[in-house]
Amino acid sequence: MNIKAFFSLFFFTMLSFLHGQKIEFKAPDYVEIQKNIENKNSEFYYPKLLKRLKQNDTLLTSNQYRHLYFGYTFQKEYQPYKMGKKSEEVAKYYRGEGISQKDLSKGIQLFLGALDENPLDLRAMNYLAYLYHLSNDDANAEKIAGNFHGLLNAILTSGDGLTCETGFHVISVTDEYALLNRFQMETKAQNHNGKCDYQEFEKDKYKVSGFYFDISRFYGRILD
Repeated sequence: MNIKAFFSLFFFTMLSFLHGQKIEFKAPDYVEIQKNIENKNSEFYYPKLLKRLKQNDTLLTSNQYRHLYFGYTFQKEYQPYKMGKKSEEVAKYYRGEGISQKDLSKGIQLFLGALDENPLDLRAMNYLAYLYHLSNDDANAEKIAGNFHGLLNAILTSGDGLTCETGFHVISVTDEYALLNRFQMETKAQNHNGKCDYQEFEKDKYKVSGFYFDISRFYGRILD
């Protein structure tokens, strides 16, 4: 599926959320997920799934992406508050300071490095796809975009975001912004209650006043 098709699919999904249509969702069952990703005979065995993700396997299923995303919280590398080694350089690209034609190759290597540190960094993944696109390498752009949207779908199908009890489940705060930025949605304020972050929108700008994100999986987790 190409980038345009991916965008159309997920834009339709988000529109459905905004217009209040009922969409089936299921909160992650971490007990089941852990059991599956630790079973060497399972299709969800984590080392194999992660290898396929890094190889940009286009045959990963939605359930496999779901296990990849939520299963990452059981990996020793999972540190939701940790900053990358080159976070300042990466931030310059996010601010639009490093996307001239001569900087594209450097940027691609920088974001590949960011994904080596954290293979589930959605923001880096989305930006890497963008840099590949600017470099006229749409083959790699589509592969990276496929991973991004597969993981994003795991969030979108984990809740409806309308209440704290049915919030979108995320494994880092940056994933909240990756989702909102993907759909070009701007927030006015953020607050949290320990279980959920609430991203509030400007009044009457969208069909909903804001989205709830369930952060209970990592809130208060000490940085190793």
